[in-house]
Amino acid sequence: MKIFPAIDLFGGKAVRLRKGNYAEMTVYSDNPAEIARDFKACGADCIHIVDLEGAKNGDTPNFETIKSILSVGGFFSEIGGGIRSLEAVEKYLSAGASRVIFGTAAVENEAFLREAVRLYGGKIAVGADVKNGFIAVRGWLESSSLPLYEFAKKMEDIGVGAIICTDISRDGEMKGSNLELYRRLTAELKIGIVASGGVSSIDEISALRDCGCDGAIVGKAYYEKLFSLSDAITAAKEN
Repeated sequence: MKIFPAIDLFGGKAVRLRKGNYAEMTVYSDNPAEIARDFKACGADCIHIVDLEGAKNGDTPNFETIKSILSVGGFFSEIGGGIRSLEAVEKYLSAGASRVIFGTAAVENEAFLREAVRLYGGKIAVGADVKNGFIAVRGWLESSSLPLYEFAKKMEDIGVGAIICTDISRDGEMKGSNLELYRRLTAELKIGIVASGGVSSIDEISALRDCGCDGAIVGKAYYEKLFSLSDAITAAKEN
């Protein structure tokens, strides 16, 4: 299983939200690229980047900061937040991103998603951000009428490269991830599932690995030093 340490961006700074609430934002660094270098020093070879402003507004306001993070090199990088045009997809992939994550666009513009998958194949992933069993959009600020499992199966059928599934109620809480949710997803789908939201212990990382997740995103637990990133990477690889 891959470990994706996360950098969430707002105003060029590395931040974390609590349950997706923009009013509950903690700033961790004014130099996100330096955080990426720390990830690399810990042995990370993957990175998860989200433009929180882009997620709200549908543009790429933190693009230059993201380029500085990508310039650190040596990562399989996935980027999400506001990717709602083929121009934005190409912009990030040309800057060195390994794959991009569709959120709102995957819910509201299926034709666009299908065209992106046709052009870029597995470089297109989809974020399944779930709130009370339904997919949330626009930076988690709005709920759709799409049930999670129906949406996830449709994404698999369309041919996206991976599903990054976040239980919003767990995000930033450090109270544990929704293991039952990921067990069901990995049992019912063949597509790679990346778990996100609430991962707070090495034991959880081992459990996510054992239930068949392709990856796990580590966010606030890393910043708050609940465990070391190197230990998380080791646990993800153990049999």
